[in-house]
Amino acid sequence: MASYDTVVDALNGLRERGYSINFNIAFDKIICSDNKNCLNPNEFEIAEVYRFEGNSNPADEDVVYAIESITGNTKGVLTSAFGLYADSASTAMITKLSMNR
Repeated sequence: MASYDTVVDALNGLRERGYSINFNIAFDKIICSDNKNCLNPNEFEIAEVYRFEGNSNPADEDVVYAIESITGNTKGVLTSAFGLYADSASTAMITKLSMNR
């Protein structure tokens, strides 16, 4: 697994390796921000996780996930704050994302 110093470095490195779709959490699924296609927790795997902790500002804390669909035809990234700034998500989604932290 690669090592990155910043969120931007991680996103750029993953894009260079084919993780080109931007995903967002939509409570009980992830959704592609470009074409609105969705993946449920049982339809994707998390290939890599990068956690960044802010030195002095909690708003700088972030997690970058490299996500692949089970079918292998979809690869993308999901960024998510953690702690007080975390996105609202279902129990199934939280479990899926937490297993890989």
